[in-house]
Amino acid sequence: MTTILHIDASVRGERSISRRLSKAFVEHWLEREPETLVLARDVGRNPPPLVTEAWVAAAFTPPEARRPDQDEELRLSDELIDELDRADVIVIGTPMYNYGMPAGLKSWFDKVIRIGQTFSFDLARGDFPLEPVMSGKTLVVLSSRGEFGFGPGGVRERMNHLETHIFTCAHYLGVKESHVIAVDYQEFDDERHRQSLADALAAIPVLVDQCLGVGQDDRLAAE
Repeated sequence: MTTILHIDASVRGERSISRRLSKAFVEHWLEREPETLVLARDVGRNPPPLVTEAWVAAAFTPPEARRPDQDEELRLSDELIDELDRADVIVIGTPMYNYGMPAGLKSWFDKVIRIGQTFSFDLARGDFPLEPVMSGKTLVVLSSRGEFGFGPGGVRERMNHLETHIFTCAHYLGVKESHVIAVDYQEFDDERHRQSLADALAAIPVLVDQCLGVGQDDRLAAE
């Protein structure tokens, strides 16, 4: 049985396009594979606390040497890492805020990318001492962006610090395969935006089938 970790990072509710996209993805997946387990984590409405000096000290203290207050400091991180560890597919619905991640999503990454839990550190590896502990996961990013041209070759490609940052961090989540579907032109609210949204919604079931290994003949039969 597949386990999906469904993360939403928008601070908006029903107005959120990224929430609409991630919801559509999970719903299409459940139509194809109803027995899938979905773990939901809303870091937009309930962001993890920012990393503090006390948290860092606890994370770098060996488990057998931690004080009770340090175990408590890491309690939420342990919970988030457990959800990540159980997931086969990570679905992140996120807007682009100031060309990068919302603060809640960045805090989630900071809490799950942790030494001895999601990565190991060994200087014997030379200049690349970090290695992920987990493996074989699929990441799907469903994003909304106010402007346009953030993809490869686009006029704002170098300003895209959302998907690029997520995909960089994803290495330490054990991600093997990554996908992105994005809606552009949100701030323009014109026909280009409406077409971008329609294209994204149409691409979602295709990507679901791709992730599940469903072929064209299977899709037609299901329809």
